[in-house]
Formats: sequence, structure tokens, C-alpha cells
Amino acid sequence: MSIEQLESIAQAMVAPGKGIIAIDESNNTIKKRFDTVGVPNTEENRRAYREMLLTTPGLNQHISGAILYDETIRQSTKAGVPFTKLMLDAGILPGIKVDKGPFPLAGFPGELVTEGLDGLRERLNEYAKLGAKFAKWRAVITISGDAPSGTCIEANCHALARYAALCQEAGIVPMVEPEVLMDGSHDIDECYEVTEATLRSLFASLYEQNVFLEGTILKASMVLAGKDCEEQSDIDDVADATIRCLKASVPASLPGIVFLSGGQSDELATAHLNAMNQQGPHPWPLSFSYGRAMQQAALKLWGKDMAANFAAAQSTVAQRARENGLAALGQWKKGA
Repeated sequence: MSIEQLESIAQAMVAPGKGIIAIDESNNTIKKRFDTVGVPNTEENRRAYREMLLTTPGLNQHISGAILYDETIRQSTKAGVPFTKLMLDAGILPGIKVDKGPFPLAGFPGELVTEGLDGLRERLNEYAKLGAKFAKWRAVITISGDAPSGTCIEANCHALARYAALCQEAGIVPMVEPEVLMDGSHDIDECYEVTEATLRSLFASLYEQNVFLEGTILKASMVLAGKDCEEQSDIDDVADATIRCLKASVPASLPGIVFLSGGQSDELATAHLNAMNQQGPHPWPLSFSYGRAMQQAALKLWGKDMAANFAAAQSTVAQRARENGLAALGQWKKGA
């Protein structure tokens, strides 16, 4: 795939008023979600749940792409249509989670590094054949005591850059996700410092590994206080801090930034995105790549009665997509 094609896919991922739905939960993670609504974690239930999400009428109006899990990218609808074909026919780009998850960083107790580079070239080539147009790799940065160390940040950013270079070699747009976790009692200022240091390290690593920035998407965490911090900032303060941090550390040549919801409530994730876009224009489009904040309400409905609540669950997904699509334009209004 040419450089120009990578660039046009990246731009399509952040088309005005559109964002990404993340449905790439591993089988262990989806089990936790299913457990909360009493759904057995079988392959057929996972397939049926993802079909409900991906066949939502009008999903393509506000969703540009969906991040899938290895099992999901190989699955089909009940009628036998491969999910990737269904998506591409609807103008929704198939994405794939390719990291193997975070593991303890040897020598640095309590810190994590994401693994999965071994065999990645071959896996990416297979995913490209299966229809993947973009991929995702998530690094996890924890704020606690003296953490994160510079070594932890550097190790994760180096892995993100190697992954990104391999993606582009395979004709796949890399989504790089260095998530600064909300866990902890740190305040918004400490989150700002760690997020800026992480993003500066990330873009230095991407540059060193000859990654084509115009064909890369950043999946960023917002700058906010840890969930155990007594002082929680208001929506506009979070928007201000996040924009300042991004402008200080992210090159303008990047085609776009999508945010993770990271454990925020559905409405708060939408409100923060909306507030940021109301402060625009910015050097890059700011959109969403939400998992739980797109799915939670639909899962509760679907889990109660998969057949009877199928349409109601889909209408909830469509509504969340619409609200976040409006927030990506700075046009969302609470309760509207």
C-alpha cells in the first residue's frame, strides 16, 4: 500500500463527526462484561453480541471504524457474511488489536510494558488479507509513588514505534495508544506532566523508527485527576489541560487524535470531547475511540433478553454514536 493510501485511510478514520467504536475486548475482558449482565461467555454469544453492535442501522453515519479482536475479525454474521465484508460494504473500516497486553516490566516493580512484537510482521500480513485497514497497540502508564519511571515510558514508546513501523510496512494504519491510567490519587497537574512526558517520548520514538506520521493516528487519554483524587476538575478545566498538553507535544502533521474513555462515565466522556472541540479549531481533528462508553447501556439491554431487546440495544448504540459524533464537532447538547 502506498504512503498516500495510508494517509487517506487515517484521514477517513477521523472524518468530521465520525469516530471509532472499540469492540476489541479479549475473551477474558468480555467475560467480565458478560458476567455483569449474566450472559455465558461462549464463542457464539461473543459473536452474536458483536453482530448486534456491527449491524446497528445507520452506524456508519457516526462511526468510521471498529477495532476488532483476533476472534472477531475471523467471524461472520448469522447469515454467513464475514464481519469485515459487512463493515467495508457499509463504509466502516475494520481495525484489529494486535498487542498481547501489558506485563510486569522486569526491574521496575509495579510498572508494566506491553508485549507482542514477536511474530507481529506475520500476524499483520494475515490481518491485512482478512481486511484490516488499521491496527491498535495499547501501552499502559501508571502514576503511583515514583512511577512512572523514564525507563517504563521509554520501553513502552519504543515498542509502540516498532509496532507502528511494522503496521505501515504491511499497509495498515497504526493507532498508537499510550494510556495514562485514571487509577490512583494523583491530581490533574501530575497527570499533565506524565502525559506530556509520555507523548514527547512517543513522537521521538516514532521519528527515530521512520514512522510516517501522516499515516498514523494517536489514541490518547485525557488529562484528568486520578479517580481517587479528592479534587476532581470540571469539564472545561479537563478540556483546557488536555488541549494544552497535546499542543505542547503532538506534531501538527498527525491526521487526527481519538480519545479513549478510560473508565469515565458515558456522558462525561462525551462532555469532555465536546468541550475540547468547542475550543477549536485545533491543529488536528479530535474524535473518539470509545469502548465501554459506547457499549455499556446496550450490553445491559441485550443481556436481559438477547432476542426481545435486540432492536432496543441497537438503538442505544446508534444514540451513543450520534452523541459522540456531535461531540466530535463540538455540537453536543446534554439531553438533546
